[in-house]
Parts: sequence; structure tokens; C-alpha cells
Amino acid sequence: MTALELFEPTDEHDRRLAQTTQGLLGRFNAAGVLTAADVHVARTLARATREQDEAAVLAAALASRAVRSGSVAISLAALAAAGAAALPDLPWPDAQEWQEQVTGSKLVGQGAIVVDQGLVYLQRYHHQEVQVVEDLRTRAALDAPQVDEPVLDSGLGRIFPGEGYAEQRAAARTLLRARTAVLTGGPGTGKTTTVAGVLALLAEQADAAGERALRVGLAAPTGKAAARVRAAVADALDGILARTTDPRTRAVVEPLRDVEAMTLHRLLGWNPRSRSRFRHHRTNRLPHDVVLVDEASMVSLTHMARLLEALRPTARLVLVGDADQLVSVDAGAVLADLVAGAELAGAELAGAELAGAEVTGEGTGAEVTGEGTGAEVTDEGAGGRAPLVVTRLRTVHRFGETIGALADALRRGDADGVVGALSAGSGEVEWVRQTEDTAYLRDLVTGHAREVLAAARRGDAPAALEALGRHRLLCAHRSGPQGVSTWNRLTETWLREEAGLASYDPMYVGRPLLVTANDYVTGVLNGDTGVVVASHKPDGTPVRMAVIEGPTGAQRFAPGRLGEVETMHAMTIHKAQGSQAAEITVLLPEADSPLLTRELFYTAVTRAQQKVRVVASEDVVRAAVERRVVRASGLRQRLSAEDVGPPAALLRAGTAPPGAG
Repeated sequence: MTALELFEPTDEHDRRLAQTTQGLLGRFNAAGVLTAADVHVARTLARATREQDEAAVLAAALASRAVRSGSVAISLAALAAAGAAALPDLPWPDAQEWQEQVTGSKLVGQGAIVVDQGLVYLQRYHHQEVQVVEDLRTRAALDAPQVDEPVLDSGLGRIFPGEGYAEQRAAARTLLRARTAVLTGGPGTGKTTTVAGVLALLAEQADAAGERALRVGLAAPTGKAAARVRAAVADALDGILARTTDPRTRAVVEPLRDVEAMTLHRLLGWNPRSRSRFRHHRTNRLPHDVVLVDEASMVSLTHMARLLEALRPTARLVLVGDADQLVSVDAGAVLADLVAGAELAGAELAGAELAGAEVTGEGTGAEVTGEGTGAEVTDEGAGGRAPLVVTRLRTVHRFGETIGALADALRRGDADGVVGALSAGSGEVEWVRQTEDTAYLRDLVTGHAREVLAAARRGDAPAALEALGRHRLLCAHRSGPQGVSTWNRLTETWLREEAGLASYDPMYVGRPLLVTANDYVTGVLNGDTGVVVASHKPDGTPVRMAVIEGPTGAQRFAPGRLGEVETMHAMTIHKAQGSQAAEITVLLPEADSPLLTRELFYTAVTRAQQKVRVVASEDVVRAAVERRVVRASGLRQRLSAEDVGPPAALLRAGTAPPGAG
């Protein structure tokens, strides 16, 4: 942790203030370091363990704060150094003494918090981190999946024909040999095309072995991402079927088009009695032979732990995503840690360039052959430590050269390269440095909103949805001058002036919608988007309908049937993950915003298919490139280490006192 994020109380009754708390907790709460929720967690743990050492209880509160901020643990040394610089008037403990006090405390002795690898964890998150690594190692210790080489070679040549597919062909060969694998790469590098081919190859392998039809679980963290991956996989399979003439092989591949994509929550099985436990677990495994999770950068540590424990040991797992994107809203940066951990474990291997695809680590020691390069790599240098395979695709196919150069410069952290790409004068990238030019943005957002409105008033739902997908205004913040709420309000105000919207009508025709909570009754999921359109009853009575585009396509609902929805003239960059639009306008926040990071900027830019517009000063652009998302975690170190760590007693469920984690 390199910076100290604080909250500013709105008044003395701010709910983040713990009114009756004294001592160290009270002082840190009043200073905006801890919220009342952090104080409550720490006091509950202290009562359960009878801990009276204020410094140890403060560490527990800060561990709770870390989880709330997205980390799974806290480095007391880093926090003490940052805190002493930012808030020197607070009584920050000496880092070394503090670590010793916490390590010897009753909180640690009774398992409420854990000190490991120099980090302090709430017990729940330490348990999950260790469980993820142990489950990966257990899977890697199994025999390598059996592969029918002639069937594989035939399938690779048909599914990925010619030099244009050399990178995907090499990656697919690697993925097919692994029980647990990560396929990473920037947007437009062909990740979905590759995994669709892998599913077809696995189905062919099952048929050649005389096994039953392949059972596939296709999932993503959000409904919108699930809809996108379902459509993309179906399109890729159509191309594969067009190149497949053998009737038996077609009969094997065709059922894959009907695989339903779902949210990770739904795959694991919604449990109304728990927010972190699911219907599928170690004693009720998922039935699938292969589980593929798209947009895996958004998967939290908790959900990764639940997924791994729900898989049958012999089932294949393929995680697909961009490790350079924004990480999960919840605690953890699992995909980035898995990629970095595998690379650390296979450092002596130094990655294998397979026709442009990098392959790192292989816990089973399987041999990997790179097509097009003649490279043959055996994972001996890694010492068998990496419990999964990581394959990275490099060549971008989605957008043009300038957007690709901008995205690559962002990924590498090259501020001069970013500024150069923004200044190139290309039709793909536009840089608006006058951030106060409201008139310019007014014409832009209202022009797009009027297109949606016109189609919605005609009752043309497909045209309204198509217009909605042509442009996105992306903001970092939900509120404030550059936030989503401000731009939604401004756009509606301008539309009232220009198009006669009724100010009293919240569900006006032409309102773009963003679903913000899952509704399993209607099948509408968090992240789905839609538009309110004009319609009529069979007798001709005019009505309005909300048309929502979700994993199963467009669905129509009476507006009153929908649960939690927001207006979507603008949306946050976090919400935009897993989606794309023809044209993206990125409104970056001020340089001192804690949300301004390289990952945020990269995620926003890579939502664009044809054009990206960046609204920010050069100082803000350079600040974004230089600032990384920093989340404390021990996952990558555990993945690269021979010993996973703690005694088995720490891994047993129920070892923490009430309130832990």
C-alpha cells in the first residue's frame, strides 16, 4: 500500500463515524482512516478473543479496512510509513514493534487474524488464499489429461487453418494439455476464438475416446459479460462448423452452440441464505467436464476459492481475461496474481514464444510444441512449481493501429507513448484537452441520446438497442462534477430542452437502462442494459416496455417488473468491464482522484471497437499512467513457492471466532 485513502465526514452524524469509540480506534476513526464498520469488526474480534492490546486491535481494524479497499491483507510496515507521512499527528506504532505485538497477540493465537508472509489477514481471507493454492496444486498433481494426438493435429489444422491462426493454434494446443489454464491477452487478440476452438477440440477428444458428450460450464462475473461471451463463442463455432465437412465431427461440435452462458453466481448455484456460499461445493461438485470463465480479471478471491472447491478434480478449468484490466470490485486481484505467480514460478523458463503466444509454467511437466516456430519446451526449469499454465496472446485484431498503440503503451506504463498515441491525429483516437468544454460534450452526448430516443419513440426496439451500443460515455466516479450522476442529469436536462422530455416521468420512453442487481425471477442480471420503448397492447392501447439485452438475448418487461435499474446516458468504467461499444468517450477524473490508475485508463480505452475519445489534460493522463492499482496479497508468492505455508489447523472451517472476516 503506497497511499493512504481517507474519508471526510459530511457532519458529526456521518454513519462512518463510531460515536462512542475511544482510544486508538477512536482517533483513527475520527481522522478518516477507519470507518465505523472497521471499528465494529475489530471490537467484535477483540471481545471474542479477550484481546486488550490496542495496537493489535488497531491492526485487525486495518485488516478489515484493507478488504473494504480491495486488498486481502495489509502490510503494517508499508501502512505505518505511508501513515506517518500523510498523518503525522496520529500515534502510528513503530512498524517492527507493531508486527511483533500483533504476531504475539491473542487475536493471532486464537485464529481471528493471521500474520503470514509479512502481511496481516482476517482469517477468512487467509483461509481462502491458501485454499486456492492448495486446490491448484492438488489439481496439478493429477496425471496429465490424455490427448489423442492424431485427432488433435487434425482438429487444429481444420479449426485454426493457415498462418493467420498460428498464434491461436499454438495457444489451443497448450490449453488442451492442461488441467488448469489461464488464457490472457488484450482485447481483440482472439481469446474467445481460441477458447471456442478449444471447446470443439475437447468435444472431439471425448468422442474419439468413446466418452459421453462434453458437459461445458460457460460463465462470466456479470450478466453482460455472459451475454457477450455466449454470442462470441457461438459466432466462432459457426466459423468452425463452416470449415467442418465430416458429418460425425459436425454432430459432435454443433451441441456446443447451445451451451448457455451464465453468471458465476448462477453456475455455482445461488444460495439465498448466504452471500459467500453456494449450492455447489466440495460435497456437491459441479457436473461439468470443462468450466470456462470469461472476464476472469473481475473474479474476486472469494469466488475463485468457491469455484475451485466446486470443481470435480478431473474437470478442466480455463480462465480467460485480460490481466492488465481493472481487478475485482471485491477483495483480491486473482487473475493478475495467477499470471504473475506462474511467471515467477517459471522464471527460469522465461516464457516460450509460440508463434507470438507466450506460455509460462506447467505443473505437470507436459511437453509443449510451438507451431510455426518449431520450438519445443519442457517445463523442467520451473521445477514443477507452477500449478497452472498461462498463455498470453499478443496480436490485436479488434481495433486499428492507433488504439492498439495506445492500449499497448498503457499496458507497458509508457507515458510518453500514451501521449504520442493520443496526439497522433488518427481518426481512431481523439484527445480533448479542454476538460471544461461542456458545450462540446453536450453536442456529443445529446446527439447519441436523441438517436436512442427517436428509435424508442418509433417502438423500434432493435434499432434503439443498436443505437445504445454505438457510444458509451465512461466516468471514473459515480458522483461529483465528472461523475455518472452529474452527466446523466445534464443529459436528461438537455433532452428536456431539445426533445420535450417530461420532467415528472422517471420511466420515459428512450431512457437507457443499466441493471444494478441480479433478479433471478425475471432472469435480468447485474450489468444488463436496455431501453424503455413505446409499444401497444393488442387492442391498440399505447404502453411502454423496457427491453433488456441479457445473456439469452433481448427480453421485454413492463417497467414496473424491473428491480434495481439506473439511467445509463453515462456509466462507470468499472460497470463497463465485459462490454464494448463502437465509440467510447473517456472522462478521466482529476489527478488527485484515488480512482485514477493505469488499469482504469486501460480498461476504458479497450472498450472501444472503432474510436476512443479521451477527455483529460496531459497532467491527468501522465498521472494515470504512473499510478498502479496496488492490492496487498500473498497469492503470487504462494504460487511460486514450494511450501504453501500454514498448519492444517488454520485451514479447518470454523477456526475463527465469531465475526472473523
